[in-house]
Amino acid sequence: MIGVFDSGLGGLTVLRALVDRFPDKSFLYLGDHANVPYGNRPSDEVIDLTRASTEALFSQGCKLVLLGCNTATAVAARHLQQNWLPQSKWRGHNVLGIVAPTVEAATQTPWAVSAPQYPQKYNTDVVGVFGTTRTIASGVYPEEIRKRCPRVTVVQQVCAGLAGAIEHEAPEAELERLVVEGVEGLLAQTNGLPPHRAILGCTHFPLVEHLFRRHLPPFTRILSQPEVVADSLEDYLARHAHYTAGDAGGSLTLLTTAANPADISARARVFWPEVAPFTLSAA
Repeated sequence: MIGVFDSGLGGLTVLRALVDRFPDKSFLYLGDHANVPYGNRPSDEVIDLTRASTEALFSQGCKLVLLGCNTATAVAARHLQQNWLPQSKWRGHNVLGIVAPTVEAATQTPWAVSAPQYPQKYNTDVVGVFGTTRTIASGVYPEEIRKRCPRVTVVQQVCAGLAGAIEHEAPEAELERLVVEGVEGLLAQTNGLPPHRAILGCTHFPLVEHLFRRHLPPFTRILSQPEVVADSLEDYLARHAHYTAGDAGGSLTLLTTAANPADISARARVFWPEVAPFTLSAA
């Protein structure tokens, strides 16, 4: 069974892509809705909360947990992988994030290759990153992209209010206004030069990918995380099949730390109209 964690509901866009890609796998999703949002919390709190939810998923039988949240990945993934897991009782388990596959897709370079390689060392493209305040402030995308493509220009743009507007089912005109503000803000940083690739660095944003597509030129390749992550996980499981060995397959369970699972289930339909109901996490 594969665990998927998010502080809220955006990770459902990633989960939906994974369920579609791997119908023979079992998935357990945990949303920490009792503590959302993570974006205004200190890094130590984000790490502690992410670790606690990861442990909860491990204790439910998941040997592999995917952090389907850019903030949790940017702030906590490296600490969990390098500092916590090796010293914990969960050896033989693993935690993956969604930044690595996104950077791989943006740079056409495997994550394990952290130094410039030909021909990407000579790449001079413009890469745009649209995200929430915390993800952009972390600087993880420019840092990791430039390790692999040092000549690439990485331009980041906060799309203030867009994730919240999506979650609260704002009218299409309002969503488009917020997307246009984001695109115009990015173009103002590049003197009007459109990006060659645009990363939608928030798992809410795939729901308005069509609006980004409408306001970016046809040559801009939009990297939307659900499909990018599904591609990466397919490759990962082909090389690490033991994480899902013995999986009976096909089950999907949604858990929440919130005291009102029915309310969470109703809000989740914005992201996945036919989504199964959430139940209260025992952890």
